[in-house]
Amino acid sequence: MIEKPVLSAAEAAAKIKTGDVVHLGGFLGCGCPDTIVKALVAAGTKNLTLVCNDTGLFNEEKGKSNGPAPLIKQKAFKTIIVSHIGTNPETQRQMNAGESTVLLVPQGTLAERVRAAGNGLGGVLTPTGVGTEVDYLLEEALPGDVALIKAKKADKAGNLVYSKTARNFNPLMATACTIVIAEVEELVEIGAIDPDLVHTPSIFVDFIVLSE
Repeated sequence: MIEKPVLSAAEAAAKIKTGDVVHLGGFLGCGCPDTIVKALVAAGTKNLTLVCNDTGLFNEEKGKSNGPAPLIKQKAFKTIIVSHIGTNPETQRQMNAGESTVLLVPQGTLAERVRAAGNGLGGVLTPTGVGTEVDYLLEEALPGDVALIKAKKADKAGNLVYSKTARNFNPLMATACTIVIAEVEELVEIGAIDPDLVHTPSIFVDFIVLSE
């Protein structure tokens, strides 16, 4: 197997360009690549589209912020596609003020739209609207330019192992984007991970970043 390039967080952030659709793994911060998010905040890249489960936890009074919340605060996104924004009042404020476009998608539907993109499908049918005038909606696939994902462990080829529920959206997003950058807590030699334990095969991963 060929070893994947190991980037600094700043080098990873530089891969993201103005106007990109960015898939960000995580569920209320669990499984989010925080080191890369921090570097992207420092890079100041704007006019992005976010695809994520949520917009993280943001409490300015207590100084608490996780997931994509630091990027929301910086107004890095022109469009935000998520399942809920209830834990981030800044997202709500931007939506109400017309500073960002927020598209709320049911969580299962969001996952299936990402999955469809990863499997080369144009979309999926969902029965969410059964009994209404929008009975069986066609939901379009949701591909991205860059996936920023987080894993517990990787080997140098880019095979990934996630930790418990931190798996969440990460494996789906790894299949749905042109460039996949995996932030990992531990990097081991090729062959050190039992193939039966690999959650995301190396073929989907382009670059590796070590968590700070």
